[in-house]
Amino acid sequence: MRVLVTGCAGFIGMHCALRLLARGDAVLGVDCLTPYYAVALKENRLRRLQEQPGFRFERADLAEPDACERAFAAARPELVLHLAAQPGVRYSLENPASYIRSNLVAFANLLEACRRHAPRHLVYASSSSVYGANAKLPWSETDNVDHPISLYAATKKANELMAHVHSHLHGLPATGLRYFTVYGPWGRPDMSPMLFARAILEGKPIQVFNHGDMKRDFTYVDDAVEATLRVLDRPPADKPPYRLLNVGNHQPVALLEYIALLEKALGREAVKEMKPMQPGDVPATYADTRALQEAVGFAPSTPLADGLARFAAWFKDYHRS
Repeated sequence: MRVLVTGCAGFIGMHCALRLLARGDAVLGVDCLTPYYAVALKENRLRRLQEQPGFRFERADLAEPDACERAFAAARPELVLHLAAQPGVRYSLENPASYIRSNLVAFANLLEACRRHAPRHLVYASSSSVYGANAKLPWSETDNVDHPISLYAATKKANELMAHVHSHLHGLPATGLRYFTVYGPWGRPDMSPMLFARAILEGKPIQVFNHGDMKRDFTYVDDAVEATLRVLDRPPADKPPYRLLNVGNHQPVALLEYIALLEKALGREAVKEMKPMQPGDVPATYADTRALQEAVGFAPSTPLADGLARFAAWFKDYHRS
């Protein structure tokens, strides 16, 4: 298969592209290597991909229509995995314009390119953030998500609506994946595993929001990749050919328990600095994964202790090199 992977130098993007290459697919990776976090980490991820046969890279900003069209023309993709985005809930309070450009304008360009090139399936990253402050747990794809509490969440909800329009009008097979707190080796430095690990090993305090009274559904990256590729290989058969699926571990863990597991994995105790709840944040996330299980015969299940042990081993090795 010819697969276009956007955001290939990102966390989930790199892992998915490696798995696609390992199974023999031809992958064109697209990324613009924005400096939202350390570009060196993105470049190191990209180097891993460039070592693999069957991989080509194009540096492109999908918010530019011509660049997006060139990428599609070069890839002639049978499958499109769109993982490029401006991530982060808190940063959307500081730089809203980057979310409009990267998450809305770029996605509109990508959808139009899909309309012209007609891939077999578009799979794109949505987010558990679309559920906002929904009190009903676990969160299900059938829940109302009309009340986002961050601009990031609003852009992801908008992506789902935009994809539905193209599926309805143009027959584009499209699946949105609502990822729940994906973590693991090569993860994003703005997320708590990387932030906490660095601080713990340097003896610096970590910020514990809502005074630790929070829960998260942590999804190990290998599970997220397995779910993503299984979905990619199985376009929806509905009319219109459109669906949304949660990708989570279906096992929320209390924040203080998570910190204790990370401390154990790193062999160091954290200095905790208790903080109030942050704007745009939610007290708990919890994925109902029955629809994913029914669709592809798989749902994430890696225990957090196991995943954090693998992450900690990678983190120590990466920062020694």
